[in-house]
Amino acid sequence: MTLFEILILAIIQGITEFLPISSSAHLILPSALLGWDNQGLAFDVAVHLGSLLAVVIYFREDIGRMLVAWLSKGFSQQQTNDSRLAWSVIVATIPVIIVGYLLKDTIEVYARSALVIAITTIGFGLLLWYADSKAKLVNSLDKITWKSALVIGLAQIAALIPGTSRSGITMTAGLMLGFDRESAARFSFLLSIPTILGAGVFATADLVSSDVAVDWISMGLGVGLSFVSAYACIYLFLAWISRLGMLPFVIYRLLLGAVLLAFVFAG
Repeated sequence: MTLFEILILAIIQGITEFLPISSSAHLILPSALLGWDNQGLAFDVAVHLGSLLAVVIYFREDIGRMLVAWLSKGFSQQQTNDSRLAWSVIVATIPVIIVGYLLKDTIEVYARSALVIAITTIGFGLLLWYADSKAKLVNSLDKITWKSALVIGLAQIAALIPGTSRSGITMTAGLMLGFDRESAARFSFLLSIPTILGAGVFATADLVSSDVAVDWISMGLGVGLSFVSAYACIYLFLAWISRLGMLPFVIYRLLLGAVLLAFVFAG
């Protein structure tokens, strides 16, 4: 890849990993519009690592409190808000691990077409609009229960279909459960940690077992650029989401889906 391609793809990955606009939809656009080659396993590992570092560093205090509370109170009857939140992340992660493991090959074969991504980009964008327009916005994150965490975790399974957006569908579920926008977003970001970590581990395993030469400079740039863009994205999204709402992202998804459909039918 050229330096320009590394710059664009790393920034795209870092931003779209956390915004409710679908990273997979964006990562097929450079190849569709500009004829770029696939970014490759090594670069995929790099941008996942950069995104993971960003969310872990941003939420480092929350993660520290959750870990301490889970270890000290998580297996007792005297749960704290932080230990319940830690359990909620665990509960919400389990469904996607099970289904992802069972259906990984099927999804790779049948669900990665541009048409599928265009349809899911539009369809789940409309669902996000509905959830945001009907949201009660009354629950904060300290009100989360294992039942609501399980519902969000089950919703996250839909993100295995490219174009859905993991952050988009988990925020949609959170809004439907009555959480305010910032709480829905914060839980989505915390939930991304085991998800990104798992995806990165699988990608790393594939890279180790392959005979592809690793461009360490490209990997380093990928980590750095995706980290900066992801961190900025998390910071700005949480600062603005309560005022902006989800409508700007819904409109963007509809436009993006329309562009993808145009490419599908033009081809």
